[in-house]
Amino acid sequence: MQSKAPTPQDYINELPADRKEVIQKLRETINKNLPKGFKESMGYGMMGYCVPHTIYPNGYHCNPKDPLPFMGLASQKNFVAFYHMGIYADKNLYDWFVEEYGKRCKYKLDMGKSCVRFKKMDDIPYDLIAELVQKISVEDWIATYESAFKK
Repeated sequence: MQSKAPTPQDYINELPADRKEVIQKLRETINKNLPKGFKESMGYGMMGYCVPHTIYPNGYHCNPKDPLPFMGLASQKNFVAFYHMGIYADKNLYDWFVEEYGKRCKYKLDMGKSCVRFKKMDDIPYDLIAELVQKISVEDWIATYESAFKK
């Protein structure tokens, strides 16, 4: 479900009340723990966190006009989605996240390559998301991205 909202706050304002509260809390958690240099924005019809062109002029290899994406946050039809490219690109980070998730949540992890799907709004590990967000600096993400995705 892609939004045409121009800003993250506009995106949140469009949501139903139950999702609005969860997305707002995730946004606050991310922004409070976001390493210096990443920028909150809208991209791909959802809230996003990227490396701006002022830091990484090459942009995203799929479309160099776009800044380098790193994380995303979206309200989908049946779940809230949190996208984190670091857990897709770094096996050690992925393994850490999967292990920690199991320790902190009562429900099974529902995850794709970079997408964590939260179907139970009362079992979102905000503290784990905060730790995950802190784990990769802009410089680390650029280095990981270039080694994992750029040919």
